[in-house]
Amino acid sequence: TPPAAEPATAPDIDGAKTSAHVTEFGRIAAANGGNRAHGRPGYRASLDYVKGKLDAAGFTTRIQQFTQGGATGFNLIADLPGRGDPNQVVMLGAHLDSVAAGAGLNDNATGSAGTLEVALTYAATGAKGDKAIRFGWWGAEEQGLVGSKAYVASLSAAERAKIKAYLNFDMIGSINPGYFVYADDARGTAIAQALKAGFAAEEIPSENVDVQNRSDHASFKAAGIPTGGTAALSLATSMSAAQAAK
Repeated sequence: TPPAAEPATAPDIDGAKTSAHVTEFGRIAAANGGNRAHGRPGYRASLDYVKGKLDAAGFTTRIQQFTQGGATGFNLIADLPGRGDPNQVVMLGAHLDSVAAGAGLNDNATGSAGTLEVALTYAATGAKGDKAIRFGWWGAEEQGLVGSKAYVASLSAAERAKIKAYLNFDMIGSINPGYFVYADDARGTAIAQALKAGFAAEEIPSENVDVQNRSDHASFKAAGIPTGGTAALSLATSMSAAQAAK
């Protein structure tokens, strides 16, 4: 439910800083066999990079371990103490792993970088709403949403109930982009409306997308938590002429 008062003005997120995180993920992959995949050193180096930035910004971070395919996987969860009601949580998340075949700069260094820069800006500006904001970076998404499933499964019923919304950011930096808003969760209608309103305020045409539960929001959706998100591409093999015109 939206607060009765007018929402606080959201701070701008620095695109150059976001791009710098993507570049760093690329450097990490290059130094670790060319990828950042589950069970590979590039993944843990990526997690350590994100954790270091968050810890320096004052977040309380924790690493959650799980096992997939005989290898240890890791999620990273971050909360900012004293900011918003801890019993009313909005969560933002992105998967941090790549496939084994490459660095995964769009899929999903972009979502990981965007979520990281939102977190750092949230901490630095003192922005505050009525709800707490929690951030998550998921391991082994490419293996079947394994990390986010492990996180949701680890929550007690009481802890799950505190999460009022989960927003997912997977592939948000395509170099041939559209502006897509998740529309596959009836419980998340208010989230989709808010995201569309944000695009509209910037005079950016957006459209609905159904990513067919193929990203980490599906783990939260299955637990009854309202979900939403954005992406820079759909599952279609090519753009329509109308999308290209946009």
